[in-house]
Amino acid sequence: MSDLDQLTQSLARNLKRWRGERGFTLDALAARAGVSRGMIIQIEQARTNPSVGITVKIADALGVPITTLLDYEQGTHVRVVPESQAVRLWSTPAGSRSTLLVGAEARGPLELWSWTLMPGDASSSDPHPPGTTELLHVTAGELTLLVDGEPHAVPAGASATFEAGVPHSYRNDGSETVEMIMSISVPPVR
Repeated sequence: MSDLDQLTQSLARNLKRWRGERGFTLDALAARAGVSRGMIIQIEQARTNPSVGITVKIADALGVPITTLLDYEQGTHVRVVPESQAVRLWSTPAGSRSTLLVGAEARGPLELWSWTLMPGDASSSDPHPPGTTELLHVTAGELTLLVDGEPHAVPAGASATFEAGVPHSYRNDGSETVEMIMSISVPPVR
């Protein structure tokens, strides 16, 4: 894939994501940006390479920097935080402590889950609404987190966060039981 093709694909993916997160219809975004609805459709389908001026208008209408729309890395984000990078916020000589395991921006409903996955078990999920974020912390075993077809190893003590608007699953490929705590942030309904 050429650099131009990769840029076109990134712009298409990022525009769809941010338009969905903002809750804009094609018509609403076109009106806000001062570009045609057809242009937005062509960009989202990666059928055109818009001028810098049009891209800036769209970024402004979405309220994001142009670099956010053009960023190759703005697709599905998964961040695994090793245990060594968790932040101890408070502790006492008696052994009490609080530790920030992983964080993410949250704008809507938030859920907290406890999971147990036995060796060889897996659980798959369809994509959640655009803008949904999941955070998880593995307390035992090693989780295989599969996000949009890409596996990520999350060992005991590590945490991860990812955008859950794509197919994803949780697998235990090991011989030990996986125990994890997970939270899900769903964007508010617009």
